[in-house]
Amino acid sequence: MTSMNYPLDTTFKLLGTAMDVSVKRNALISSNIANMDTVGYRARDLDFQKTLQTEMARGVPTEDLVRTHPAHITPVNNPMASMIFDSSDPRNLDPVNIDTEMMHLVENNIQYRSAAEMMLRKISLLKHVIMEGGGS
Repeated sequence: MTSMNYPLDTTFKLLGTAMDVSVKRNALISSNIANMDTVGYRARDLDFQKTLQTEMARGVPTEDLVRTHPAHITPVNNPMASMIFDSSDPRNLDPVNIDTEMMHLVENNIQYRSAAEMMLRKISLLKHVIMEGGGS
């Protein structure tokens, strides 16, 4: 039996990938907070949009990707391309700003919860269609 690719699969894949990227970013932000008093430690972060695009491109065969506009982003398979390092002065003994990290944590939480909520709504819609759809 061959697997068919339905738009539903794409939606769930996108939302799942968005949640995975948020989990990775949460780990980096937590590490920044945990190491804020470590001399020489530099804050690290992920660019959510770039990482999501990279992860989505990696999971989809390249023959399925079509650039329909010159401004579209070309898929990149380098996971480190989206890693951002704090460019503050390396001599600074306190390069991790707790306020910035907490802001990133809240922003990341909102992105994760939004993706989770969209996935729940999609599942709820599917349940409704299955239970109430009936036949004509």
